[in-house]
Formats: sequence, C-alpha cells, structure tokens
Amino acid sequence: QVQLVESGGGLVQAGGSLRLSCAASGRTSTIYAMGWFRQAPGKKREFVTAISRSGGNTAYADFVKGRFTISRDNAKNTVYLQMNSLKPEDTAVYYCAADKLFRLYTAVVDREYDYWGQGTQVTVSS
Repeated sequence: QVQLVESGGGLVQAGGSLRLSCAASGRTSTIYAMGWFRQAPGKKREFVTAISRSGGNTAYADFVKGRFTISRDNAKNTVYLQMNSLKPEDTAVYYCAADKLFRLYTAVVDREYDYWGQGTQVTVSS
C-alpha cells in the first residue's frame, strides 16, 4: 500500500503563489505517475496536472498552463505543485494521486489513479 499526504495549502490573495507538496510513503517503488486533481464546492473533481515517474513527461489542464508547474523528487518520494498567478476560481481542495500501473501515457483521468491523499484546501481571495 501507498500513503499520500498533502501539505502547503492555505489562503492567498489573487495573483499570489502557493507550493503544494505530496509525500508518499509505504510501497513507493510501485508508484509510476503522480498527479494533482482538485474539487471545488458543488463541482466534480477535475484533473490539474500529472508527471511521469522519470519526470520527463508532464500533462496540464488548459486552465493552469503557464501558471502551475509540477515536479517530483523521487529520492524524497515527493511531488510538488507550484501555483503562481492564482485566481479565485482556483479555490478548491487539491488532491494528490498516484498511479501504480506503467502506462505509455500520463493518465489524466481520476479512475486511472490508485492512491489518493486526503486533500489540502486552497483558497484564493479576490
């Protein structure tokens, strides 16, 4: 099993930045891609970004391109989400996810991820 713990959420003004972290523990050798999803109140969970095991492949939702950057440090079993130029519509609970299957692509749908963190709240004020 794999456990994921997010941190770094909080309250920030529009235009500000936050850096989220997701630390993995347990059978981390079984993890391939890792991703971030988010869910705003009353909305469905949506894909934000993902990164392959090597870090060589990334995927971003259109609404975060140019503002958010995903990275990972496999030595620390941690994935990061640097969020810049935050907007009020970025307000949501952000979830870290891990995929235990090797794929020829980086998964962007939540059903393809096997492990999930508890989420961290990000609130952007206008």
